[in-house]
Amino acid sequence: MERLTGKEEKFLVKETLEVTGMTCVACANSIEKALQKKPGIMEAVVNFAAGKVTILYDRTETNRREIISVIEDLGYGVLTRQNTEGQTGFDKEALEQAQLLARKRIVIIAMSITAIIEIVMLLELLHYFHLPYHNWVMLAAATPIVFWAGLPTHRGAWRSIRHGSANMDVLISLGTLSAYAWGIVAFFIPYTVSFMGISGMIMSFHLLGRYLEAIARSKTSSAIRKLLELGAKTARIIEDGVEREISVELVQAGDVIIVRPGEKIPVDGEIIQGYTTIDESMVTGESLPTEKTVGDQVVGATINKNGVIQFRATKVGKDTFLAQIIRMVEEAQGSKAPIQELADKVTGYFVPVVIIISLATLSGWLLLGGLEALDRAVFAAIAVLVIACPCALGLATPTAIMVGAGIGAERGILIKDATSLQALLDVDTIIFDKTGTITKGEPAVTEIISTGELTEDELLRLAAGGETGSEHPLGQAIVRAAFERAIVSENATDFQAIPGKGIRAVIAGKDILLGNRKLMAEMEIQTENLENTMAKLEEQGKTAMLMAVNGQLAGIIAVADIIKEDSRRAIASLAKEGLATAMLTGDNERTAKTIALQVGIDRILAQVLPDQKEAEVRRLQKEGRVVAMVGDGINDAPALAQANVGIAIGSGTDIAIEASDITLIRGDLTSVVTAIRLSRQTFRIIRQNLFWAFAYNLLAIPIASSGRLSPAIAALAMALSSVSVLLNSLRLRRQKLDKEN
Repeated sequence: MERLTGKEEKFLVKETLEVTGMTCVACANSIEKALQKKPGIMEAVVNFAAGKVTILYDRTETNRREIISVIEDLGYGVLTRQNTEGQTGFDKEALEQAQLLARKRIVIIAMSITAIIEIVMLLELLHYFHLPYHNWVMLAAATPIVFWAGLPTHRGAWRSIRHGSANMDVLISLGTLSAYAWGIVAFFIPYTVSFMGISGMIMSFHLLGRYLEAIARSKTSSAIRKLLELGAKTARIIEDGVEREISVELVQAGDVIIVRPGEKIPVDGEIIQGYTTIDESMVTGESLPTEKTVGDQVVGATINKNGVIQFRATKVGKDTFLAQIIRMVEEAQGSKAPIQELADKVTGYFVPVVIIISLATLSGWLLLGGLEALDRAVFAAIAVLVIACPCALGLATPTAIMVGAGIGAERGILIKDATSLQALLDVDTIIFDKTGTITKGEPAVTEIISTGELTEDELLRLAAGGETGSEHPLGQAIVRAAFERAIVSENATDFQAIPGKGIRAVIAGKDILLGNRKLMAEMEIQTENLENTMAKLEEQGKTAMLMAVNGQLAGIIAVADIIKEDSRRAIASLAKEGLATAMLTGDNERTAKTIALQVGIDRILAQVLPDQKEAEVRRLQKEGRVVAMVGDGINDAPALAQANVGIAIGSGTDIAIEASDITLIRGDLTSVVTAIRLSRQTFRIIRQNLFWAFAYNLLAIPIASSGRLSPAIAALAMALSSVSVLLNSLRLRRQKLDKEN
């Protein structure tokens, strides 16, 4: 795809439309080809399984209305949804349910009549019972099935032929109409076998298969429905001091919203009044509620636990966190994986080739057996038409991708597209940024060591008093540690920051020094007694700050960017999956080795400046490695884009997330392991689907040509082949992605 860049990029629009009337992958291919020919459309991808088309177009050359016209001119429909602000899909779900109910009614009627046809045929076959006016009874039974229940199929076939393509409907329509026509012929030619009843059976089994397929396809998109159910339906806003409840779709940015305990946060915003705890497990995966107060951000679809808050809406509609997740999942489910290319090429020629084979079968039987073999020739030719199934090939890849992307979303793993999921399959090396990825990204006090004059809490109280108001990460870590221990510190009456060395302050009449060796040496304070302890802490990658009170060495406060709880477990799991791991960091070699040793990283890339990260990824790729990069910062974005697969920590920056192929919403590294396993299992299912779809057609068509297979049984086999592919894809939901090997 040729993409516009720079100034022209602002004219590009990416949009997903819901398409109705597609009956098989050949329909999707015809829509895709027509759209790709239209000027201004940069890319068009049609997903038959999802019933969607994703278009990237230049709005200076074409528009949404013209694109819809192209699709409608081909005879298909486009759902124009009122809820374009991203609250998404309730109308579509209602429509799907209505269509399923209508199909169910038609299938019940058709199968009831088919049951009568089968009983009559079995009585004739097994008990030589000949029903009076047999042909007329078959005509009366088959006609409503073929021409009423099967009318949409015939319309679809005609629409396909009229536009110069051939889909699955063409094969079924030709098969049923041929059997029906031969049944009419049997009225006038003695001793001719009537296929009238078989024509009804073919159409009934076809409709049954389509109904079962529709049910299974609706289950593949269950992830979207689950995400939709997370959102609030209404919001309680305050206008002119009056509280009123409105639909969440009507909330505007800037509205003041009140939320009581137990209620869902309707949209994203910033708290302006109140204090509470919020269950953010949907976002973070953490089971413990998060404390929130004035100035804190809240996310739509999270749950307010125990306090009344008021917040100002900052993101509504399509801009909310939940809406963006849904949009990403929809785009991923609608994308195509490279592995699908072969199936698409085959299905493009499939129907015409099957028609040729059917005609060849008819001719072959007549050449071998003459007119006496006419019944058998027609029988075999019809069986070939109805047993062939391009749908199974067309559904093999997209259904598995839909299920896989949905499972990922449910586990906090957002996959950009199917290509990214397939690329993850070949990754053999994973590079982790250290700060904020392997570690928590914020320093924390790890040890407080006293020389004996003061207790640990007294040292921390004095240090926190000196660092109150500090913007330095190490000072903030000390203040935070005092708060967590409920230690109340006193304000400094005299404060002096000494650049590159530390601080000096007077607290409660005590002269306090907190800093490095240089500060202590400058103030002529002896530190020999703690040198060994300092060295050990530094070997562990910690920053050790010396503290003196009234000119006497009082102790050490050690601060470090602590490792995330799941980092070691995740690295170990990746090793079991056969993947090499590396760590990028700007730290010195000694600190980097300490962190790597703690988590089990294989390779260290230390003292790497932010602008050198991309070069390090490229260097590994030149060694022949397929690289995934995991990072969270702005300076990680180039490396994420350069990697074969970029994986962004969702708690990181928007730029890093934008540059990545996969986003881990919850920020835990075990999600990297889950993503790897999800990719492997998804493509294992895809390969199974493709194998059985190809094998089915390669075996079934010759068997049908041999004349040993009833067209009715052939139609049932065709229907079940598509359903089996869908059910195999749904097996992904039962796979254990979190198991330890």
